[in-house]
Amino acid sequence: MTADRFVSPDHIRSLFSQAMSHMYRTEVPLYGTLVELVAEVNAKVLAAQPALAEQMQRSGERERLDVERHGAIRVGTAQELATLRRLFAVMGMYPVGYYDLSVAGVPVHSTAFRPVDGESLNRNPFRVFTSLLRLELIEDDALRAQAAEILSRRTIFTAGVLQLIEQCERDGGLGEDDAWRFVVEALETFRWHNEATVSLETYRALLGAHRLVADVVSFRGPHINHLTPRTLDIDAAQVQMQARGLAAKAVIEGPPRRQCPILLRQTSFKALEEMVHFPSGADNQAGTHTARFGEIEQRGLALTPKGRALYDALLADARGGAGSTGDDYMQRLQAAFAGFPDDHDRLRREGLGYYRYALTEAGRALPPAGRDLPAEVLIERGLATADPIIYEDFLPVSAAGIFQSNLGGDEQRAYAARANRAAFEQALGAPVSDEFAIYERLQAESLAQLAS
Repeated sequence: MTADRFVSPDHIRSLFSQAMSHMYRTEVPLYGTLVELVAEVNAKVLAAQPALAEQMQRSGERERLDVERHGAIRVGTAQELATLRRLFAVMGMYPVGYYDLSVAGVPVHSTAFRPVDGESLNRNPFRVFTSLLRLELIEDDALRAQAAEILSRRTIFTAGVLQLIEQCERDGGLGEDDAWRFVVEALETFRWHNEATVSLETYRALLGAHRLVADVVSFRGPHINHLTPRTLDIDAAQVQMQARGLAAKAVIEGPPRRQCPILLRQTSFKALEEMVHFPSGADNQAGTHTARFGEIEQRGLALTPKGRALYDALLADARGGAGSTGDDYMQRLQAAFAGFPDDHDRLRREGLGYYRYALTEAGRALPPAGRDLPAEVLIERGLATADPIIYEDFLPVSAAGIFQSNLGGDEQRAYAARANRAAFEQALGAPVSDEFAIYERLQAESLAQLAS
């Protein structure tokens, strides 16, 4: 097949994210409630804030808002992670960022598979937060060896999807029919199975090591454990979740509410308790498992290294020794972040965030020589705009907070900080991209276009 007969990776990603959303709505009906709730909140925000609606239309964000999702999965072996990297590459999704969650008591390290260029992000910014279990953090030697042996026996990918990945890598793409086959086959890796692959006794032993260990090791594959729509007002969405009887988290993870949202804010409802069948000789035993939950997020300005350093320092001040616990946490958070500028002109001029620059109609009417001026001068004269570049990635403290609140039980254990990016990249079979470099490139590309 010639290259011009291939469909774009963006198209395959859109097909897959739509299929995933349909599957998850069937498996977890409350996800459908979340999607409807978020759509209602977003419509109200856009109607009440025409300037925001205009900015989102100008930047291309408006079209992507209704389809924007992120998912999360957890895998158990290097081979599983490396094959997922190849699977996501078919859809134009690449590993960005390294996250060590062990410091927050979760025995995984992670990356986010996502698009990396502006056009692809606006087509469909679907991203999957993907975690690799760190078996070395299981203290019991015998249980650690047993978990490794269980994981070594399973195959989480269909023969069909492996063949299509190889075909795409060999030929340079997939045609429309093969793209649809790929979506159908790939979806099987993320499907929920209510039959465990281990006995109830083994499951309980794994549960004793950590609930997330049991979730990764005990099943046929890395069922998608949440699928997250994006809201424009997470505080309003949180109120609506509670009004509809959803057991929402008491605390929204991330920065406090601001006039100019930054980074990522997340909340969720608690994981479902689901019936599971455990093999036991000729019969099955019934039990329950909690893993899958509902989550929503609000995304804001991507911060520069300078802005992120300030964010991390203020968050550390707010959390102190009590973390995000305590009735006064939100007050502590708001007080700490009074030190973070909250208007876009100042954020931009102080180099705290990344922006996408574009000429206005008046700017486009000038010849190139007439607009050969610093960007700030162009903005002051109404010849250019600067819109916030949206943060496409994740926050390890927030991710750990969501994980912990939904695992159930007393999981507030701590591991020594043991980041090991080199080991993760070796398992992945590729380096992870630096998210700051991606945002810097997007900003630089828009600045270059001002003079063209």
